[in-house]
Amino acid sequence: MFTKHSKQNKKFAASKVALVSVAVVLVLCSLIGGTVAWLIADTDPVVNTFTYGDINIDLTETDTNKDGDSNPNTNNYPMIPGNLITKDPKVTFKAESENAWLFVKVEESANFGTFMTYEIADGWTALAGVAGVYYMSVDKAATDAEYYVIKNNTVTVKPEVTKEMLNALDANGATDYPQLTVTAYAVQRDSNITTAADAWAKVPTNP
Repeated sequence: MFTKHSKQNKKFAASKVALVSVAVVLVLCSLIGGTVAWLIADTDPVVNTFTYGDINIDLTETDTNKDGDSNPNTNNYPMIPGNLITKDPKVTFKAESENAWLFVKVEESANFGTFMTYEIADGWTALAGVAGVYYMSVDKAATDAEYYVIKNNTVTVKPEVTKEMLNALDANGATDYPQLTVTAYAVQRDSNITTAADAWAKVPTNP
């Protein structure tokens, strides 16, 4: 689930781009009518910096402490029809980072929309022509700035989800549980990178 970029430093230093990426997998489990199943992601977040200037970001969320791994970026959640689930992934733009284009890429598993719904938090703009990618322009500041990804920090389990649907997930194994993956990127904003589209074109994982 996590995207790792390697051996890119020289390439991006040469093109005068600063980029930071981090990823968090938001994993869901099911709990209804005595049916319990857990999905635990065993891959740690990857943080890579391609340096020009100085940009630092973190992507974090509150640990549910339900998967026993002490990793706040891999969480399990009970999925009960009609319930709201607290999900608070946030990007922290670190103090004294250079002016930047800040991106989040939100990826849903194939069946996510069957079970869950959510909205993107205010302040993010959808990047035209690129599904699941949102951006904002952020300026250098003396203090950290935090930007939440999901509106009201909640996702909703659709009320029409049934016990039979959840049981089918159990039968198919952990790989079939709904998952939501968020990745954050920052690209330095300067005279050569003046639009979000220009900046996204510098991200090595862009579609």
